[in-house]
Amino acid sequence: MDASILLVGDDRFRGSLLNLIEEIAHLSIEVATDPLEAMPLIQAQQPDLLIIQAGQLGSLDLCRQVKTQNRLAWIYCIMLDERPEISQMEQAQIAKFQAEALEIGSDACLVLPLPEEPTDHSGWQHYLVRSQVHAGLRQVHNYRELIRANDVLSAIALLDPLTELNNRRAFEWELPRQIQNARSREMPISVVMLDVDFFKSINDTYGHLVGDRALILLAARLRHNLRFYDTPFRYGGEEFVVVLSDTGAQEAEMIANRICQLIGAQPFAINETLDLRITISAGTATLNPDDDLKGVSLLQRADDCLLQAKLQGRNQVISSS
Repeated sequence: MDASILLVGDDRFRGSLLNLIEEIAHLSIEVATDPLEAMPLIQAQQPDLLIIQAGQLGSLDLCRQVKTQNRLAWIYCIMLDERPEISQMEQAQIAKFQAEALEIGSDACLVLPLPEEPTDHSGWQHYLVRSQVHAGLRQVHNYRELIRANDVLSAIALLDPLTELNNRRAFEWELPRQIQNARSREMPISVVMLDVDFFKSINDTYGHLVGDRALILLAARLRHNLRFYDTPFRYGGEEFVVVLSDTGAQEAEMIANRICQLIGAQPFAINETLDLRITISAGTATLNPDDDLKGVSLLQRADDCLLQAKLQGRNQVISSS
């Protein structure tokens, strides 16, 4: 697994560990001489593993800073203190230090005697260091897999499985973001709500599988005939919403009319024996200065216009004044 390690310590500390860690394949190694220098590197590069010389001033504070920041807390942090001999008095101090290091979030805290030769990697102490590095790499791998799985689940949660358009949950997240963006740039934004005319009769006459197929084909035709920066959503059932960025009222009405014509002009080939002619009704609305940040009032106006279009005979567009 490709991973990165940041070593924080003096020349002796780094020299003792560099050759050892370089034996582990697929690692990118960076170094810092002290905790003060290390923090900007950690924030900028976000290494997977952090090995800190425990005896340096500020080492515990560095570990604490990393572990208390949400975007850095996943970094595997090893506190390492190398010394030639450990007296009985020092053992109590070491135990206290290890407890404090683990309490602030360090994933491991090792105190090891120095080898007689810095390049001697045959001793048990270097075996222990290698083991901790491998343990850290496993944890990083598990973290990455979890993030990847969460990304997949998030994408699934925002996708309509039938039409492969973004769903209502995605729309309710995206519309406020686009409204904020439009207002900050002082650009217009509009929405189109559209509904398949007499969709219930399609299901009643041909069955729900044909109805599903009709929605799939309609969504594909809708997606392929929008501008690249327009965003279609399946709002629910046979109802769809399109967010039109940088689009005023007049242009939104023109786009909605073009969509209606494209949907109704050519029958949908459901299967080899069935072609269905489908029409839609639509309502449009453009953001006003007094609309709420979430877009509830904007969407309500478009929905009211859609209802008027259906009441006035369907297969047409009504725009809010």
